[in-house]
Amino acid sequence: MAANQALLEARAVRVLVVSFGGPEGARLWLDQTSCPFPMLLDPQRKIYRSFGLGSSYAKVMRFGCLLQYSEFVAAGRDFPDVPPRLLEDIYQMGGDFLLDDGGKVLLRHPSKIPLDRPSVDAILQAAGGV
Repeated sequence: MAANQALLEARAVRVLVVSFGGPEGARLWLDQTSCPFPMLLDPQRKIYRSFGLGSSYAKVMRFGCLLQYSEFVAAGRDFPDVPPRLLEDIYQMGGDFLLDDGGKVLLRHPSKIPLDRPSVDAILQAAGGV
């Protein structure tokens, strides 16, 4: 998303990262990933639940997902280094949602696996009416 920030902003799309973690872990993640987007903390997971997102051991630990992560590691891709004391629910599933100014959902993409995200083209297409 960060690589396409200018494209998104040109279509008046603003990205907000939502996390269920605490402030210390959020700051660490933002620093380590150089994420340019603002973050909202949702420790009670009210936003997650309102969008129908839950936790799934089966989806996170499935072979294909673990294989993809191992390929990233083998290729030297960096991942945030989160101390164990800050790890929360590693099975929480995420998603991507596009809302208009009135709160109407224009794009709903609950992740099927942790790395599942909509393409920037799909987001821009959904934002066509924004």
